[in-house]
Amino acid sequence: MSDIDIEPTDTVDARGAACPGPLMDLIGRVRSASSGDVILLLSDNDQSLTDVSEWVDETDNELLAVDESGDDYGFYVEVA
Repeated sequence: MSDIDIEPTDTVDARGAACPGPLMDLIGRVRSASSGDVILLLSDNDQSLTDVSEWVDETDNELLAVDESGDDYGFYVEVA
């Protein structure tokens, strides 16, 4: 799989969703999460690479890592 050793609190599987679906799914889950939780967003949409990083820059949340080791992307986001 990957070399990323982060244990997510929750996983959002948005593979197969068109943009901006994966980001909307992530935002929805972050809103119900607690500070310090790590949400793993799984997406196979290239646009998510831009969408997630731009959204994190506009919020207090932190993008801990991006896993690009397979056909899908894994975004590890720590909730502020």
